[in-house]
Amino acid sequence: MNGSSLVHAASMPLSRLARPTRAMQLMNFLVFQTAWFGAVLGAAHDVPVWGTIGVAVAIAWHLSVSARPAREAKLVAAVCLIGMIIESGSAAMGHVHFTSGQPQVRLAPYWMVALWGLLATALNVTMRWLKGRPLLAAFLGAIAGPLSFVSGVRLGGAQFIDAGPALASIALTWAITMPVLMSLSNRFDGVAVPEAANV
Repeated sequence: MNGSSLVHAASMPLSRLARPTRAMQLMNFLVFQTAWFGAVLGAAHDVPVWGTIGVAVAIAWHLSVSARPAREAKLVAAVCLIGMIIESGSAAMGHVHFTSGQPQVRLAPYWMVALWGLLATALNVTMRWLKGRPLLAAFLGAIAGPLSFVSGVRLGGAQFIDAGPALASIALTWAITMPVLMSLSNRFDGVAVPEAANV
């Protein structure tokens, strides 16, 4: 598939695609990674608002190509709420210090909450294969969650105050949270078109 056809498929509403194609999954992955790095680097350089705007643009793009954007918007909102609670709890435990974008010491930085919304855009696209596999979702969450956080720390978006307990807490949190997120993605799946709509 050449570049022009990839862009064409990525911009095509998913209602015409029925479910995400490989091209859509690739674009979802690329947009996710770009926005993630932008948010973390923005926080690291004390300009978290710019990275957050980038995440908002990525979410808006995702909603614009979704078959049922209202459902996906509900998923994004729900995941943001979960992320705000979890990250605020993590900040309150004192294992991690965020370099910027944190209104109060015991509250999650707004750019971190935005990253949870960004994660929601991947649940029904590139992470769709985890649906119906809660144990695998828990296992991958326990691994990918800490790895992602370590990457953020290395880029300067946060600092570990007590790395061991922090990583253990993050691993446990993500092992529990990832299956919950996949379950939510089933309930608020705005990407796949109902069979009746494809007749």
